[in-house]
Amino acid sequence: MADKELSVMIEELCISKAEEFRLIGYEHVTGKDVWECVSAGYAKNGQPELHRLVNDILSLKVTKFMNHLTISAYKGTSF
Repeated sequence: MADKELSVMIEELCISKAEEFRLIGYEHVTGKDVWECVSAGYAKNGQPELHRLVNDILSLKVTKFMNHLTISAYKGTSF
């Protein structure tokens, strides 16, 4: 599978997960937000194998996503 095809498939998975979150009331979630949350866990060890990557996207829970957003907001603000 080419890198371009792989990127498109991962992007579609993230969009799908964002749509799932929107269905349960989190209206402003985007596929990019989902990818940032999932990929934040790969900062130390690099990107994992494809099956783990897909599992991490599809099994992402709202609580983990919201924790990621909260921590990102605290890190992004300058006091």
